[in-house]
Amino acid sequence: MERKLKVFQYGTGKMAVYTMRYVYEKGAEIVGAVDVNPAVVGKDIGEIMGSEKKGVTVHDAKEARTVLQETKPDVVIVTTMSLLKDVKDALLLCAELGINAITTCEEAFFPMNSNPNLTKKIDELAKKNGCTITGSGYQDIYWGQLITSITGSTQKITKIKGSSSYNVEDYGIALAKAHGAGLTLDEFDKEIASADRISDEERQKVIENGDYLPSYMWNVNGWLAEKLGLTISSQTQKCVPQTHSEDIFSSTLNMTVKVGDATGMSAVVTSETKEGITIESECIGKVYAPDEFDKNIWTVEGEPTTTIVVEKPATVELTCATIVNRLPDVVNSEPGYIPTDRFGDLQARMKPLNEYVK
Repeated sequence: MERKLKVFQYGTGKMAVYTMRYVYEKGAEIVGAVDVNPAVVGKDIGEIMGSEKKGVTVHDAKEARTVLQETKPDVVIVTTMSLLKDVKDALLLCAELGINAITTCEEAFFPMNSNPNLTKKIDELAKKNGCTITGSGYQDIYWGQLITSITGSTQKITKIKGSSSYNVEDYGIALAKAHGAGLTLDEFDKEIASADRISDEERQKVIENGDYLPSYMWNVNGWLAEKLGLTISSQTQKCVPQTHSEDIFSSTLNMTVKVGDATGMSAVVTSETKEGITIESECIGKVYAPDEFDKNIWTVEGEPTTTIVVEKPATVELTCATIVNRLPDVVNSEPGYIPTDRFGDLQARMKPLNEYVK
């Protein structure tokens, strides 16, 4: 592509500050932006990024259709919510208009195993109108490609076990609430934990109805199995509240989480495969105490057993850089809802993004 890649920013919160800056730094341009927050509507995106004005005004998300049709972007970055049903309007709109889209929505990483009917609807619409919809972010490398690369140097695999922790303060109020931060333990049990105290048959019905609340690892396990050519025979999830010995103030929730209340949760997803390999992954998302930090630990058990540890990853920046580096893959992809395992391994983009577009 000879001209600059044209990018549209859907949602201008904490993550978008980075995605928009990275877009410009990679030689592309933002041609439009929308948000639901009245405090940012009408602002130039440069004000949000902390830079000089860019000549692009944030519009109300209600005007998304009109602004998208006027700006005609090559690809849309959606950085709003964490569940597919909460970003469906944005993704369906892009699919209807035939505009490629990539989202940081964690469930969107591999929604086929948690909301198959909505995924199919988006997929069919995207295929009809010749565009690609996908989800990516931190998990693309640190819960996905990094692990599958290690398996390539392993003779025999018996189990893949992973754990990752992150501060919900870094990702906005929607994610913090999705992790139960600020709830009492009784509220956490009723609103979050109880959803997984059901039979496999009951869970499948909830999934088919589009009402399942997957932890991030639920979708990651599906992605890993797909990438490795494994067939999952059973999958379970357990969500456990996290607490702290002292009160912790959450700037994102604008409240103090009291001693004994949930600061967030640990979600453990266990997948058994027909090939005999178990995938057990845990994500711990909570409001951090002053001495806590992000950590990513994965072990591929077998011959040989290998463990990798990434301490204090810059999770927000890594998420946003992954999204922006994936943009050429989205534009180049076949149409439909295409998870990133089908894009191939992610590469650094040393040249302007348009030079990677076919």
